[in-house]
Amino acid sequence: MNGLSNVDYSNYMAASQPSAGTSVTTEAMVSRQAQEVQAAMVIAKKFPRDVYAAFERIKKACERKLLAESAVYEYPKGGSKISGPSIRLAEALAQNWGNIDYGIMELEQKAGESSVMAYAWDLETNTRQTKLFTVKHERKAKGTITKLNDPRDIYELVANLGARRVRACILGVIPGDIVDAAVDMCQRTLISGHQEPLEDRLRKALSTFKTDFGVTKEMIEEYVGSKLDAFTEQDYLKIGRIYTSLRDGMAKKEDYFNVKVSSATKSKAEEEFQKQKEQKESNKKAGDPVNGDSGDQSR
Repeated sequence: MNGLSNVDYSNYMAASQPSAGTSVTTEAMVSRQAQEVQAAMVIAKKFPRDVYAAFERIKKACERKLLAESAVYEYPKGGSKISGPSIRLAEALAQNWGNIDYGIMELEQKAGESSVMAYAWDLETNTRQTKLFTVKHERKAKGTITKLNDPRDIYELVANLGARRVRACILGVIPGDIVDAAVDMCQRTLISGHQEPLEDRLRKALSTFKTDFGVTKEMIEEYVGSKLDAFTEQDYLKIGRIYTSLRDGMAKKEDYFNVKVSSATKSKAEEEFQKQKEQKESNKKAGDPVNGDSGDQSR
């Protein structure tokens, strides 16, 4: 009637066939992971989190000084500072919030790159965050790109880049007010651990750097990326770790600071001093009588 009555639809939707590249081992692994997820979700539903108890655990964790010191990342950009909760704080939040599965999975590795998935899954509310990204097996340092062939180097590169995505995923499934409260409590822990205000501690630190290693204020400001009056508690901790490395002989000041800044400052001071010295000598010669003339006048 309409030209379609004689069409055979018996094989229109072909039955799905297993992929030729799919092995029995892969299918077994996928099945096992699915069972583990199902079991974790059942347990999460059976034992739901106590929000108030979880928040108390987070508060206790944020009172630990070592966690507070690494709770926030900072880096200079465009004359200002970008900061936020670090991966260490995100992991502590996930551990104490409870019923959260998170991590990274390398999905595929071929042609000098890895396909990776970072995820965080609230098993209780079934809220999930995933980040799919590609990691090239190369490292860039000082403008030079180096290809990576060692499996250990590749693993460390994938884990390092994956940690940032995991942090974003965890922060995406935990309520934002809980995250903000944790950051605030960590900052309070840092401040309460010192009797002196930050300005006095920075002034003493700069004096110690100058005395012990010849590191100037300008060198430290260039390294941090801001003026001294804009330094934060995180910056104080950063230069404190640098001082420890220099004191213990684990690094040299050239590893952190631009020594040319100090050299330029020193050379200018030396030039000014030399000019003043030459001027004084010139004035002294102009003011004293010449030996020959003084002899003729006495006669």
